[in-house]
Parts: sequence; C-alpha cells; structure tokens
Amino acid sequence: MKRYTTTIKDWPEAERPRERLIKWGPDKLTDAELLAILLRVGGREDTAIGLARTLLNHFGGFQGIDSKSVAELCQLNGIGPAKAAQVKAALEIGKRFNTSSYQEKRKIESAEDVYNLLGPYLKNMEREVFKVVLLTSRNTLIAEKTIFEGSLTESLVNPREIVREALNAAAASIVFIHNHPSGDPAPSRDDKQITTRLINACQVVGINVLDHIIIATHGYFSFADEGLL
Repeated sequence: MKRYTTTIKDWPEAERPRERLIKWGPDKLTDAELLAILLRVGGREDTAIGLARTLLNHFGGFQGIDSKSVAELCQLNGIGPAKAAQVKAALEIGKRFNTSSYQEKRKIESAEDVYNLLGPYLKNMEREVFKVVLLTSRNTLIAEKTIFEGSLTESLVNPREIVREALNAAAASIVFIHNHPSGDPAPSRDDKQITTRLINACQVVGINVLDHIIIATHGYFSFADEGLL
C-alpha cells in the first residue's frame, strides 16, 4: 500500500526551517528545525524535520548525539553515513567555536576556564580520558595533552610520563583533568589517591599543581575550589 507522504518543499514557505532561519534568525528555530536543515532531506517515510525529531528523541538531544559515533548514529533508520557525518561535523564546529575564545586568550585563571576549554570535548565521552594542561609561570596556556584513555586507576597513571611532558614543554604549572562518563563529577577514593601521588611527583621537580578537575555531563568538580589540594 502506498503511503501518503509530503516533503518540506510541499509546506508553506513560512513554515520551512531554512526559510524561517533566513527570515527570523537561527535563534528562533527549534532544535529539530536546526537539525533538519543539516539533514536536508528525510527518509522514505518521513520529512527531514520528522527525522530530526526522531534522532533527538532516540539519543536524548544534542549531547546524546555528540556522544555517539557515526556508526552508532547510522543504526537509526533513515540515517546514513553522509547525514551522520554532517551532524557530527556541525557539533564539532560548535565545540571549536565555544573553545576558540579560551585558546585565543591563552590564559587559564580558574577551574571554569579549564572547563570551558575542555568540557565540550570531555563531558559526553563514554570512556575516561586523562589530560594535562601545561602552563607558564604566568598561567599562559602552553598546550593540553592527552596522557591516556581508559579506566582511571593508579596503575595506569604514570607520574614520570606526566612530569616528562611538563619538562619538555618547560611548564611551570600544571592542571590535571579527567572525565567521569557516569555523569557524577564527585571524586572517588582512587581519584584522591592519584591526585596526591601526582602532586608529590611534580613537587620533586618544581612543577606547581594548580588543580585537578573532574568533568561530567552537567558540570565539574575542582579539587582547588573545594580546598583538597
């Protein structure tokens, strides 16, 4: 049986997402309308905006979509590699735009600065990632480095590797950062023990540890802000 379907081209011009964006601005569009513009066309049985709603509902909004790979997005009916790549590219542009001001500023003055720099990349990741931010004596950003990916345990954190990265970059100060895929930024007992171990290693070579920040889906925990350093 043939289903009666319409496309967005059949809609009144004032209701089409692209025309609405041009006339009223992107801030007036819903998440589904913005996503529909990226998708451009829908599937066999739905419009682009219907497919966008399905995508947002299935994965739990933009954060959920961001946490999925192209292959995982393609498991949804109507989403192929091209559409998935377009969506992932747009999300990456958003993250880079969000962090560009902090990269240009080149100055890290608080845990909030670190969160704004790396939070968009770490908060939705499904695996743990441990990074360091290397700074000059004036807290100017030198670089940020990924030390390892995987479950954070004391056996996997190598203080010598971290110290080597800091010395190679001639860093005076350092900030440790890792994420909690569970969504809860509160530090575990292992997190506290690892932090103490790393601080002791850095002190031996005169590197100042400014903070250890744990990033989660809805916020962060700062050891420095909580007086735990």
